[in-house]
Amino acid sequence: MLPEIRKIVTYDEEVLIEGFRAADKPWRMFAVAAVVRNPWAGRYVEDLKPEIQVYGPILGEMMTDRMIALAGSGEAIEAYGKAAVVGIDGEIEHASGLIHTLRFGNFYREAVGAKSYLAFTNTRGGANTPIMVPLMDKNDAGRRSHYLTIQFAIPDAPRNDEIVVVLGGATGGRPHHRIGDRYQDLKDLGHDLDNPAAV
Repeated sequence: MLPEIRKIVTYDEEVLIEGFRAADKPWRMFAVAAVVRNPWAGRYVEDLKPEIQVYGPILGEMMTDRMIALAGSGEAIEAYGKAAVVGIDGEIEHASGLIHTLRFGNFYREAVGAKSYLAFTNTRGGANTPIMVPLMDKNDAGRRSHYLTIQFAIPDAPRNDEIVVVLGGATGGRPHHRIGDRYQDLKDLGHDLDNPAAV
């Protein structure tokens, strides 16, 4: 019952100029995607837990090791996130199952020394579906400079019976961020952090 991984795709983007102005230092966003056969494709399975418990640690450790190698160290990663895209013979629940388990995410969380939850998307589509990996500051969920999205696609994945599982990261926030943070908004509105909408 080991995961059948068809391919691993690495995405790496380095931005030197953003908004018509040079970045003070290159801004990198990168991701590792594993294209995995969906063990539940084409049928309804009541209990997903056995496969989740086996797949989570294997994918989490392998993909985290590759992310750290891309970044150079866990400390170099300031923003992080995850995503999954399930092929059309699968359920959104299948995409969710492989990424929404501590058996998967905790490898990455621990490797980068993070306190924030991993931002995420879980979607369904065919080959070449846009993969969107939302990122946020690994220690400060209100730091808007690190609200980012990595976007790429894999021309032949996911096949109908596959799931693309993805980890993403960035070495910093947007080079010329200037929209403030949510704490200033809360202060201006007279709201508190635990009840931002004042309801």
